[in-house]
Amino acid sequence: MTISRTTGKLLALLLFACSAFHMRVCGQDTVPGIIIDHVPAAARQYIGSPSICILPNGHYIASHDFFGPASNEATHATTRIFESTDQGNTWHAIAAINQFWSGLFVHRGALYIMGVRNAEGDCIIRRSKDGGHSWTEPTGSHNGLLLPASAMVGYHTAPVPVIAAHGRIWRAMEQVKPGGPWGDFYAFMLSAGNRKDLLYAGSWTTSGKLALDKNLHKGAGWLEGNAVVAPDGNIKDLLRVHYLKKGEEKAAIINISADGKAVAFDSTSGVFDFPGGAKKFCIRYDAQTRKYWTLSNYVPAAYANDNQERVRNTLALCSSTDLVHWRVNHIILQSDNVAKHGFQYADWVFDGNDIIAVVRTAYDDATGGADNQHNANYMIFKRVAGFRQWDK
Repeated sequence: MTISRTTGKLLALLLFACSAFHMRVCGQDTVPGIIIDHVPAAARQYIGSPSICILPNGHYIASHDFFGPASNEATHATTRIFESTDQGNTWHAIAAINQFWSGLFVHRGALYIMGVRNAEGDCIIRRSKDGGHSWTEPTGSHNGLLLPASAMVGYHTAPVPVIAAHGRIWRAMEQVKPGGPWGDFYAFMLSAGNRKDLLYAGSWTTSGKLALDKNLHKGAGWLEGNAVVAPDGNIKDLLRVHYLKKGEEKAAIINISADGKAVAFDSTSGVFDFPGGAKKFCIRYDAQTRKYWTLSNYVPAAYANDNQERVRNTLALCSSTDLVHWRVNHIILQSDNVAKHGFQYADWVFDGNDIIAVVRTAYDDATGGADNQHNANYMIFKRVAGFRQWDK
């Protein structure tokens, strides 16, 4: 089943009408980026899971979902899809789908979005052949339902990279127990042959699953992993770590076997310092600089004694040559209002000499601003022009 282009567009326009009105009156000139969507805090639903990709025709596609008490995230989550035909200067809504914690990517000319149906629910994937206006419906194992959830098993993720390597595509996920304690994340990797039908569950290999030893590493859990190819050519899952010690931020790296089935973790070297590691980040490799890059919520020294997971007032461009040793290259966005401003969950891709990003943003508006730094009221577009100038 496919939602028609006309129906999808009508739904998107209806959902977009309210926020479009607020965008006109919210003092948007002060927001440090191009506003794609805005929802006031009073709506009691907040903007989450920003994602972006570039279509083969050069159009940009972006998405975000809603979380919060009025969002229906657990029963019928909503993701909005947006399009820009002028390199991010203007955006318009083109669809709305039942999707959550999901990321966009392009594979063999088609647009996909992959994540979960609802919070801690089924792992699903959808395909669009018309640039995001209409989407397949994941009703079964042959059309996008990859891993069904149950009372004991559910799935967690975010807009994380999908990479191609060794004849396969790779994407990190986490398994959870629905309704269980936050932090009980079992990391694993999904992979499929490059030429396989990605909507067919049988095309995908699921790796073994690992939980973080919380006592050993002083963490509440690892999550929102990045599939990356390490300098030695092996596949890794590099994860955010919710670390409990003030003044420190950590990430973790899990080894994935070449066939995508086995996972291994070295407890002595597998957790390391990472600027912004307590929050979600996206890592991609640039062949020109031979470095891995990320946009992360690095914590400046002035906030070292605050709750590291909630310090989201700085978005930094960071790089590494080996995935383990990272440095802050440049500050992209920053505010001194750590309680109410957040530039977080940045998803981004390379666009020639630039990085283009969408950012879940908590900021001021005409209705009192964001609920707090975490509960974002905007999704913004940000271009980091000539990012390699900071490769020093």
